[in-house]
Amino acid sequence: MPLTPLRRFAAAATLSAAVLAGTAACGGTPEAESPPTSISAAPASAPPSAPSGAPATGIPVRPAVPTPAEDVPEPVRVSVEGTGIELEVIPVGQETNGAMTLPDNHYQAGWYRYGPAPGSSRGAAVLAAHVDSRTEALPIADLDDVPAGTPVTVTRSDGTVLRYTTEKVQNIPKASLDEFNLFDRDGAPRLELVTCGGKWLESEGDYEDNVVLTAVPVP
Repeated sequence: MPLTPLRRFAAAATLSAAVLAGTAACGGTPEAESPPTSISAAPASAPPSAPSGAPATGIPVRPAVPTPAEDVPEPVRVSVEGTGIELEVIPVGQETNGAMTLPDNHYQAGWYRYGPAPGSSRGAAVLAAHVDSRTEALPIADLDDVPAGTPVTVTRSDGTVLRYTTEKVQNIPKASLDEFNLFDRDGAPRLELVTCGGKWLESEGDYEDNVVLTAVPVP
């Protein structure tokens, strides 16, 4: 469902996910001791139609100080086959307001480093990226059109390549995403690739939905 650059503008883009154990978190520094409270992208510049100083909404996630993570190589690139979606991946933490940091550009994805990494034996590895800029819709703007079965690859810092297959893509209203277990640290290993989508809400200065691609490892 292609949208115009203005509707896809993600300077105020934010991601919203499940509150777990009464805490909210997304991003931070490795030394952070208090749990993060949300995922949001720091505005680069507001779209012409967005209210000045519009607040960013957030994604509640897991605490910033998890149980020790598995020692696996970090992700450095993600690619969705048959699309133009190919992004450098960098580790991200949290802002001082508890929001998950996103890269300050539109060509990188952030990996939530307090959760599982791609290749971990359990849980969801979360990668998130801006959907557009003021002047252009980016390839990830078509994330909601990716069909089930589409291959996804993640390259890691040691040069190894992990292969996944798309299980589903969901448009999840940010207002109800608290019930979506996006930042799960348990269960079967999976990859969650997230951006913003849906209708641009003038009153919020934000998109109505998050688009979440869930992919599972290829045996």
